[in-house]
Amino acid sequence: METEFHYATLSDGLRVVMRHRPGAVAEHCGIAVNAGSRDEEPGRYGLAHFVEHTIFKGTARRHAWHILNRMERVGGELNAYTTKEETMLYSSFPAGNLARALDLVADLVIDSRFPSAEIERERQVVCDEIDTYLDIPSEGIFDDFEELAYAGSSLAHPILGSRESVSGLDRAVCREYLERFYTPGEMVLFYSGGEDPGRFLKMAGKYFAPLLRPDCQRGRPVPAEVERFEVERVIGTHQAHTVLGARLPGLNDPLRYAMSLLTNILGGPGMNSLLNVALRERRGLVYTIDASTSLMTDTGLFTIYFGCDGDDVKRCCRLVGDVIDRLRDTEMTPRRLEEAKRQYTGQLALASTQTEQAALSMARSTLYLGRALTARETLDAIRSVTADEIRECASRLSLSRLTLS
Repeated sequence: METEFHYATLSDGLRVVMRHRPGAVAEHCGIAVNAGSRDEEPGRYGLAHFVEHTIFKGTARRHAWHILNRMERVGGELNAYTTKEETMLYSSFPAGNLARALDLVADLVIDSRFPSAEIERERQVVCDEIDTYLDIPSEGIFDDFEELAYAGSSLAHPILGSRESVSGLDRAVCREYLERFYTPGEMVLFYSGGEDPGRFLKMAGKYFAPLLRPDCQRGRPVPAEVERFEVERVIGTHQAHTVLGARLPGLNDPLRYAMSLLTNILGGPGMNSLLNVALRERRGLVYTIDASTSLMTDTGLFTIYFGCDGDDVKRCCRLVGDVIDRLRDTEMTPRRLEEAKRQYTGQLALASTQTEQAALSMARSTLYLGRALTARETLDAIRSVTADEIRECASRLSLSRLTLS
């Protein structure tokens, strides 16, 4: 039986999406904000992520220690993350603690004060995070690839920013960002749990009543297309790290589900993915190879990552190209397509049991598409993908390359 979604809008304009799960043991409540690193101004790169860190450091009612312990004392958690386009701030907690979580989330969104002493301590934490990220080429290479793929746009810089940019962020800048983007029209309040939706709305109206901020006026220009590139950079690592990728349309692309299925066929988590079989199982050229698709409102990226011996990079790239060419030039048989759909929908069915990720997906979908997608809708969309659509998606993949070695 499909779990029911409920929608509402509070008097201040804040949208609400609720997933009613009667008898739920674990619940989730938070805010999805339509603001990320692409909304930052030059000289303030890393600000969205820095605010995500420092929003926990104090309000008019609570010191950082009280915020830290508010949910943990009942066995819950307080979490957040930042992407190119959105920020999530949420709590996961045992049933029976909704008021505690909702009060805390509202307090952070409305009244975070960003104390200067806490800002300085957290600045070092974020700089250490930047250094750690740069020390792992298999992670940092994705930022380097996006810098090339989105060159000339606000999507080109890393979400974390740099040591230099983060050093210039202070209390006033953080508060200005909060008041500009954490507004009713740019956010979605979400809840997944057993509380009656009507009661939840009354609680939400109480705690978020002080959120009276005008919505910001801002634009997000679509990044211009860039020429296909092949870039090699010497960084002195034993293993060569490579990302192959291509630009895609955004979330409203009619071939979105076909592209997701193709990505899973090529380099999904299964050991039987085509690229894993071609490069690892048959030839032993890589330890790991995977493919992923990242879609935003107006653009996206398909990427393939692998690490190999430096002498094998070009061979691996040719093999990847051969696999994609076969999918583009040869129609999948009905049996093979059905097997691919069954594997992918099975993976999605298992993933849907992770209630935290399901809640975040519900919030993000409502933020950008206006409503949450049910599990049934997603599965039906995957099952309706045709062999021609798979070939069309494969034909889009004129891959650029970045190699660090």
